[in-house]
Amino acid sequence: MKPKPLKEFLEEHQEHQDHQDHPIEAIGSYVSEYIERNWQTVLTVNHEKLMRAYNEGGDAAYGTFLNLLFLPIHRQFKELGIRPEPNFPGNFDISREWGSPEGTDQQRWMWSTVYSTEKEPLGTIVTIVYHDHTQFRVPRQPRILALHETGKEEVVAALSLKSPDFKEALEFTVEYEAYLRSLQE
Repeated sequence: MKPKPLKEFLEEHQEHQDHQDHPIEAIGSYVSEYIERNWQTVLTVNHEKLMRAYNEGGDAAYGTFLNLLFLPIHRQFKELGIRPEPNFPGNFDISREWGSPEGTDQQRWMWSTVYSTEKEPLGTIVTIVYHDHTQFRVPRQPRILALHETGKEEVVAALSLKSPDFKEALEFTVEYEAYLRSLQE
């Protein structure tokens, strides 16, 4: 069964909308279903490209994977005049990561605020990416969370309530600065 385009999905959601529903939840559902249907295909079809990217740039290959995964979503958003800021999966610099001590089962949480055609914030889409630092491997499908919050502090507070690990993890830039300082000591 061919998936519905985003426009049709959102129109149907609006027609059947419960007064408590929010557009960001429909958008989150759509993106989540899209990822469920496509993440493994993107990995398989682009295997050689992703392995080459990993061999040349290490973990940056996960960014290549996410760009390939989200490209069709970005096209549909653009057609509708809906804009994620920044593009999915989100701002790497303020993302947070944690996982196994061996680095084989990591997760990074990134997010984007989604704006309507009227440039009003609709909410935030959080992308949770599972990955491995010892080899190029995506051990399970990326997850999507839809939040009503839109400001950085509000998003961080909401995610901190959802995950104690998120709350304890450092933003990438803070973590990286600490890493660089440790190299100088």
